[in-house]
Amino acid sequence: MYRSILVPLDGSAFAEHALSVALPLARRGGARLHLVTVSTPMVEAFVEGMAFSSAELSDELTARHEAYLTGVGKRVRERGFEHVETRVMHGEVAPCLCDLLREEDQLVVMATHGRGALGRFWMGSVADEMVRHAHAPVLLVRPGEGPPDLGREAPFGRVLLPLDGTPLSEKVLGPVVELLAGGGAEVVLMRAVRAIVPSGMAPDTVTARKEARHVLMQVQELQSRLRREAEEGLKAAAARLEARGLRVRTEVVVEDDPAAAILRQAEHGHADMIALETHGRHGLSRLLRGSVSDKVVRGAHVPVLVQGPKAEEAALSNE
Repeated sequence: MYRSILVPLDGSAFAEHALSVALPLARRGGARLHLVTVSTPMVEAFVEGMAFSSAELSDELTARHEAYLTGVGKRVRERGFEHVETRVMHGEVAPCLCDLLREEDQLVVMATHGRGALGRFWMGSVADEMVRHAHAPVLLVRPGEGPPDLGREAPFGRVLLPLDGTPLSEKVLGPVVELLAGGGAEVVLMRAVRAIVPSGMAPDTVTARKEARHVLMQVQELQSRLRREAEEGLKAAAARLEARGLRVRTEVVVEDDPAAAILRQAEHGHADMIALETHGRHGLSRLLRGSVSDKVVRGAHVPVLVQGPKAEEAALSNE
């Protein structure tokens, strides 16, 4: 289990929804909560004819950030959780947070977007940068309406872990084991196999109809073979997770749109979290290019654990 959980905040109730997930995780695993906000550089400003230097603005913003984090920490402690640290950093948001992660092995829990009252901390772009550059897995939480529920119980009873048959997709198994250790959660390994459809034909002779049946039988056999191979791959991955003490079941679905299959499985299977490995270095901004992970993050109504390329490199260097 992670010993420290980093929660970036921007002063908004939207961003604070990450606490409703981070707090029960920290409580269950005995981890520290590390609440951080970043004060971005300010330039000289004029208010009612008076000039304020960048240093004056920076001091004022820092004081506001510190007061805000102190208040959030107090609310967390009122829930009976004492292992809370707060920190105000200065600079550009994502680089500051990534530097902090190099100091200590932490899990990042953050909202996918916010409406920052304390500066230019926009969660959408920051989440994108964190997935690409953070040396740690990032657990993305979709904000709800109203204030966060800090009284909820441990959130992950069932985790959906989609695999695509490649070794890369299985890299996220490590963070999942680390996150769920000792929690009694069930992991559902799934694989979406694309449907194989023969080209359209309208046989109008006995010979043609026989050919059509033969082609159909070949397609059905190929589809069955692909399904069996997918099931065997999932069973091998399941064995590795079961050896680490997790409960696992597998599910193979035939679906042309893997992202749609993942989201549907998460909803119908009542998953509490989805875990994904990203395959590229372009973060969540490639939504319009059809990335499966992008579509899942954008469409999921449950938290999504994402391990990006930098986090994978850090994990390999620690082995």
